[in-house]
Amino acid sequence: MSHGFELPQAAGAAAATAPPSHPLIAVLDRGMQAINRWVMVPCMLAVFLAAAILSYSVAARYFLKIPTEWQDETAVFLLIGATFFSGAYVQSFRGHVGVEAIAGLLSPRVNRIRMMFVEVLSLAFCTFFAWKSWTLFAEALHEGYSSNSTWGPPLWIPYALMSAGMTLLSVQLLLEVIRRFVNPVGMAR
Repeated sequence: MSHGFELPQAAGAAAATAPPSHPLIAVLDRGMQAINRWVMVPCMLAVFLAAAILSYSVAARYFLKIPTEWQDETAVFLLIGATFFSGAYVQSFRGHVGVEAIAGLLSPRVNRIRMMFVEVLSLAFCTFFAWKSWTLFAEALHEGYSSNSTWGPPLWIPYALMSAGMTLLSVQLLLEVIRRFVNPVGMAR
């Protein structure tokens, strides 16, 4: 019985992934699962806070005639963080949108090769995206970039959120690719 906060698992997610056969991969996988669980609480709070801020701004402008100039960017920054940081958690359950129309038509061996190709391609894209995000973050921080609004928050904030989130997603994908190489037949998904 657990007394801590636990996030729901996607249907069949636990059964879809074979445990890693290599001890080092198992340790890294457990570490990534812990990071994903830890990150999801602030992500949920960020989405809730963004909704509350936007609701407040509508009510303040309509009923109280109070102008708000900070709410849109604050909500966007919160949603950027929640979106990018939750990507690795969602990937750990293969919760991203995917088209599996041909999976049933392929043999298990060909389907494993297809999944490996997709995971390697996704890893390459996400790693490139993370690298470019880190360069944007460094440039925004070094040059002091800020948004063009009257509030003008620094742009290194959303770039840092995007960079860290894409890095987590890349690590999650790397673990999945390594697991597929280490245990190619045991991967049910």
